[in-house]
Amino acid sequence: MSEANSSSIFNQKNSRLPEDTVFFSIYPDFSLSADLKSQNPKTNTLISSQLQSLHLQILDSLSAYTTKYIWQHEPFTISISTQSPCASCPSSSNQIPHLHGKLRFGDNLEDEWFTVFLLFETSRKFPNLSICVWDMDGEFLLIEAAFHLPKWLNPETSTNRIFIRGGNLHIIPKIHFPSVPTLYDALSYVSTHEEKTKAPKSVQLAIKNRIGDYPDRAVKNMHRVRVRVPVSVAQILKHEPCLISLAVEGFYDRDIDSMKYAASMERFLPNKSSDEIVEVLVVMSRAMYAQLMQQTFQAPKGYPMPPRSDSGYTAAELGMKIACGFEMFYQMKKRNELEGKGGTWEVYKESLEKHGYFDGLLPGSKDYKRLMEDARDYYQKSSLHHRESEILSAPVRRIDDILSQPFSVDEFKGQEIPPSDDDSWLYNGEDELNAALSERQQEMELYNMNSRKNNKSKEQEDLGPSSSSNVDDYDLGDIAKSMQEFIDKMSSFEGAEVPRDRNSKDVDIDVERFMKEIESVMKPSNAAAHVDRDYDVDEDLSSDMDLDDPEDSDIEEDEDEQADFMSSYSDALNHELKSTTLEKSFVRADEPPIKKDEGPSNASGHMDDEGFTPVDVDLNLVKSFLGSFSSQEGLPGPASNLLGLMGLQLPHDDKKETK
Repeated sequence: MSEANSSSIFNQKNSRLPEDTVFFSIYPDFSLSADLKSQNPKTNTLISSQLQSLHLQILDSLSAYTTKYIWQHEPFTISISTQSPCASCPSSSNQIPHLHGKLRFGDNLEDEWFTVFLLFETSRKFPNLSICVWDMDGEFLLIEAAFHLPKWLNPETSTNRIFIRGGNLHIIPKIHFPSVPTLYDALSYVSTHEEKTKAPKSVQLAIKNRIGDYPDRAVKNMHRVRVRVPVSVAQILKHEPCLISLAVEGFYDRDIDSMKYAASMERFLPNKSSDEIVEVLVVMSRAMYAQLMQQTFQAPKGYPMPPRSDSGYTAAELGMKIACGFEMFYQMKKRNELEGKGGTWEVYKESLEKHGYFDGLLPGSKDYKRLMEDARDYYQKSSLHHRESEILSAPVRRIDDILSQPFSVDEFKGQEIPPSDDDSWLYNGEDELNAALSERQQEMELYNMNSRKNNKSKEQEDLGPSSSSNVDDYDLGDIAKSMQEFIDKMSSFEGAEVPRDRNSKDVDIDVERFMKEIESVMKPSNAAAHVDRDYDVDEDLSSDMDLDDPEDSDIEEDEDEQADFMSSYSDALNHELKSTTLEKSFVRADEPPIKKDEGPSNASGHMDDEGFTPVDVDLNLVKSFLGSFSSQEGLPGPASNLLGLMGLQLPHDDKKETK
């Protein structure tokens, strides 16, 4: 067996993946026995036959979920490949026979996750399969379980390690393959060591929480609405409901070229008569409905529309948008579409001949006829499942076929039409969004809390049992100290950085102080401002680093002027604030401090004769944090998040009032 390329099918270096498409590959265990090095015809023919049988079985098992589902752009399909799974994939998998597919989900992310559900369902029903799924973000399933992954696992180390198998996510441990495994070795290992590769329960739970609502969620994602459309559009949707996706796409992605076709409505409403308008119930995804509703669109001149005061105006306006979408996509497809010669059967047969399916047999021979009959039988069975895909890829021909048959307005009149579905979800999505954000916030807080516990347990193991302290002996002064360290922290270009635990002894060199010492030399005018309060500057600096007397004098004068200005500004500000109610909201320095052995950090500046006492900054900071933390009532919030990042965890108060 020739060794597969070690590059992952998820790392696309040579070609950029589309942003709105999900890809997948399905590797059955029997494909690993293919004699690809010697190209044994008998073995490869047997595997090809097994792939065809598996292909039909998978499509048949999933048809119950996909039959009535309206996809945003293209339906879920699976194809057989003995070469590369798709144009976007490199040669890492082109030596292993497999099934593959891709699906463009566009703005409807539900299509992508429904596809993930279908793949997990396939792996449950066919346990001897290993499935890979990826998109432009790579292993997006790992993103969903980011807070539960092993520390070593990241986009660089996940190459050829992530598979769906037996209804679970599998991760090949790094201990078994320290370097990047080949795809063949990875598939062989995961197929024979399922218990060792099964991802932790927390990872499985995170992913199953995301797809656990399917297939019921797929049904809920469909929206039924009453619309008034031309009878020709009603006739098309009656026979091919899936074409609503192309109509919405044509309307939503319209441009100047396509809008000129909507102005004439030559194909679907040439007479522009209200007698040709009928009311029907249309099924579409919620994403499609939102796309139609969110855009204001003026009806073409002459298009029959009721007055805005009419109770059916909304149905008429929505139907007008659908009709214009049909006209625009139909005319643009007709102009741009270059259909190949012959039908899809000829294309399929040419592909078989190209890949040596007939093994050099003479046309008309007994074996040739047998293989041809098997291929035709497979094509007929598989085409039933791919019918929707063929319709969406060549809609003009199908529309012309439908409209060539006799139909009339009377067929749609007098029918009892169910009411439209409630569309309050379109306007009340804030609650669902907040719930999702809250869930993510709690997940992040749990992750941070577990990380802190693990770090503390490791520190206690290193320091011994005598270092453990009483939880009740909580020092509120740590809040002020941590915040002061956070403010004084010099962050990098990546943004604000929260200081690590002050008690940590892992680092032997103080890089920050080293840099400050360098700054004190390179920037003498700011030296005093950058030196730590608890850090003594060495007095024995070499003479070539010292500043001369005139420069020292200038620096002292500048500092004195700055101090005088700040003092005057502070006095004026305090005097102005004294007459307002703002001063009552602060705790003064004469109030009891946080701890007896810790003095308050008073506001600087001279106070006036009326006794305007300075503000205790530290005490007010702690009071604000406690008030914010208490108002969260145990829920996620900014106070607990910031304190958690600073390594502080406040105990929850079970009492109704916090004293």
